[in-house]
Amino acid sequence: MEFTRTLPRWLVHRAAIAEVLLTDAHRRDDDSYHLAAQLPRAHAFYGDTLGPRTSYDPMLLLEVARQGIFVLGHRFFGVPEGYQFILRTVEFDVLDLTALAPPKDVPTHVVVGCQVERRLRGRTGVTGLVVRYTMVIDDREAMAVRINYSWMPPEQWTAVRATRRSTLGLPATPSVPWQEPRIDARLVDRRDPDNAVISPPRSIENGGQAATLVVDTSHATMFDHRLDHVPGMLELEAFRQLALTAAVDSGVLPTPTALLVGLSARFRSLAELDLSAECRTGPVRPGEEIHCSMHQAGTVVAEARVRLADRSRPDLAEACSPLFARA
Repeated sequence: MEFTRTLPRWLVHRAAIAEVLLTDAHRRDDDSYHLAAQLPRAHAFYGDTLGPRTSYDPMLLLEVARQGIFVLGHRFFGVPEGYQFILRTVEFDVLDLTALAPPKDVPTHVVVGCQVERRLRGRTGVTGLVVRYTMVIDDREAMAVRINYSWMPPEQWTAVRATRRSTLGLPATPSVPWQEPRIDARLVDRRDPDNAVISPPRSIENGGQAATLVVDTSHATMFDHRLDHVPGMLELEAFRQLALTAAVDSGVLPTPTALLVGLSARFRSLAELDLSAECRTGPVRPGEEIHCSMHQAGTVVAEARVRLADRSRPDLAEACSPLFARA
């Protein structure tokens, strides 16, 4: 695998070269592929933490896998440029936390094994994939990821989006994004205030918390290029941040510097930029995953289970128990 230059920006659907993580892609057989990625020593979003920088943020490796869905589609399954991709489910488990420890003087190279578990088919042929990724760092399996996604041509996307927005009573083109005051960044383990993506939370009847999603279309990572909907990675980040505040407020975590070591999420429909979206958690109990959901216009648009691990625990590695089966 080569790590000498990044893949073309269009191939991973990014506008900024600095946001491209993948460097190579090879086909092994009809169902097996290899990707290569270089993790930056510092990242303005995924490297922003108040805690010790003893490991990469697993969400950075999830971004590697997310960029991989475009590479597999365009390069190996003949998806034309300009097609739209849709996330349906995302799962990951940290398998070896020690493999995520960043070296002090060089970037980290990741070799990603990709196994196509299922082809999604429509009248026009293959319209999506279920792919399992194994992230290998220094010959150690650091993280497992599974993504279920599909794609569609631009004209179909335009029709689907127009129908959706009309049903919600919205104009065809999104207006000014919904604005909310941000939570204090320190309460969600961030130094940069712009990296806080939820409003100050409040307690709700089920014993959990609720907060409104903050949509900032000028954010260099979450909105690297223009979108007509809320990106899935922003929704997942909102779940993480609300889970952190809920865990701290309930006494399950001492500080919000916990590491996200497992996630299982389902995207039920696209979230609109110009409608308020509320994130909610269920009650937080020691040793259990935290259930999160996002609500917009009276429906659940996304939901997830997240597992957080206290960075200060001596048995941190043992806290990385899987959320989804490795087989």
